[in-house]
Amino acid sequence: MKGISYRGNTICFGKYALQALEPAWITSRQIEAGRRAMTRNARRGGKIWVRIFPDKPVTVRPAETRMGSGKGSPEYWVAVVKPGRILYEMGGVTETIARRAISIAASKMPIRAQFIILG
Repeated sequence: MKGISYRGNTICFGKYALQALEPAWITSRQIEAGRRAMTRNARRGGKIWVRIFPDKPVTVRPAETRMGSGKGSPEYWVAVVKPGRILYEMGGVTETIARRAISIAASKMPIRAQFIILG
């Protein structure tokens, strides 16, 4: 995957955000794990926006299948993420709460990401 993100790289909804620094496929499970970690850490305060959506199916062939016999069935879904893309946004909380919640969500991601503030 080459290039940088030209879409979805500005903060639109909240005041704090998590921005991708590397290209990757992020699975729907990883996105959900990050969202849950953020909501659990914010404790009913503020609002969270998930800015990526897994719309690319990844197919896997069954083990020990002979060549031919078509394409495998979709196993999971991924979001294609390029550097600069905003993954999550957060608003309505203090900076310390947002920084802690977003750093936990960043640890759930398979890529390096940075915390940014609208300013």
